[in-house]
Amino acid sequence: MLPPRCPHIYGATAPSSCGTVQRSSSMAPERWAPMPPRVGLVICGRGWVLMTMALAAAAHLPGARRSSSGSAAAAAGCDLFQGRWVADKSYPLYDASACPFVPDVFDCRRNGRPDDAYLKFRWSPANCRLPRFDGADFLRRWRGKTVMFVGDSLSMNQWVSLACMLHAAAPSPVRATLTTGEPVSSVRFEDYDLLVVLYHTTFLVDVVQEDVGRVLKLDSMRNASAWLGAHLLVFNTWHWWTYRGASQVWDYVQDGNSTYRDMDRLKAFSKGLSTWARWVDANIDASKTRVFFQGISPSHYMSKQQEGEAGAAARVPATGAGGGSCLKQTRPLQEATDAAGGGTSGTTPEQGVVRGVIGAMASPVALLDITALSQLRIDAHPSVYAGPGRDGMDCTHWCIAGLPDAWNQIMYATLLQRQQG
Repeated sequence: MLPPRCPHIYGATAPSSCGTVQRSSSMAPERWAPMPPRVGLVICGRGWVLMTMALAAAAHLPGARRSSSGSAAAAAGCDLFQGRWVADKSYPLYDASACPFVPDVFDCRRNGRPDDAYLKFRWSPANCRLPRFDGADFLRRWRGKTVMFVGDSLSMNQWVSLACMLHAAAPSPVRATLTTGEPVSSVRFEDYDLLVVLYHTTFLVDVVQEDVGRVLKLDSMRNASAWLGAHLLVFNTWHWWTYRGASQVWDYVQDGNSTYRDMDRLKAFSKGLSTWARWVDANIDASKTRVFFQGISPSHYMSKQQEGEAGAAARVPATGAGGGSCLKQTRPLQEATDAAGGGTSGTTPEQGVVRGVIGAMASPVALLDITALSQLRIDAHPSVYAGPGRDGMDCTHWCIAGLPDAWNQIMYATLLQRQQG
């Protein structure tokens, strides 16, 4: 179920520069609860497929035209996810040190990262202008509503980013209530009655403890009713589907009445995502709720083995892991995606699964196809600056402020187009 819109608060006040932030009794006195002990990744969605969608938002995108299908970008010449990173001294959009919602694991500067150039890049699509994020406008448009991110710790990345973007835009003093827990955490902007929620779930489908062990049930979503009632839903899953050995969090896979020791991971992922798609089609009223699926967020480890070691390390607070290729990276791999430079961008098998599942849905689901633009940002991970007690290399998550702000900027622009269209 959703967090109460008027929770009973046991006050604790943030620094004056942050406005007034109240915390629930479940919170630590100084820093809020650390990220759930998991490494997460992500995936994507459709309906009005964003990867191929034109933002025809009036003055923002001159010359763009709308399409009756979900694939407008090809016709309008605007793909929001192909472009380049442009150095911009006006960035970042907020100061993470003034945002009271950032957990240690994403607070790279506070954790000692010495460089700050990674903060000063703006995403620029190749053939259109992306409107700057207007947090005050977002707060007004979504007054009295619930925005919910559903997924793993990369959903947490995007959730924290949006909360900070809105906190920076709210009139001072900011009155906000942060409540943390498992699986639900939330930030409520009191003056707008706006609730921004994180619902933590690794696979969207269930992992159930049974007599034989932990069973990943590809056709079961017992807690999905908790997502009903939100006005904006942003889903993700993928990264944990690939883990094996010590990092794997299930022992068996169940598909219908059949149980297996293992299954081809893309096949299992497709089946699990199809269960989610059927639930959305059957339960979400598109006239009341907008649905996004967060695209595949890339990791930058030197090998899959090191990525697995990092996943295992993330499950216990003080376990070390091997080095990763994001260490000491201070610039993007290159400025532009291949497509923006005149070439073509490849599609990963997991992206293909996501596009196929979402393309077959009856409900309109927007794909945040963030893979290519995020792949360039090898410099934007926490690496060794993931906070006290985390000695491993994190080349999966993203520093806050940082890359997830661009994801939210694209989502905001898409919502603008839908509301103005």
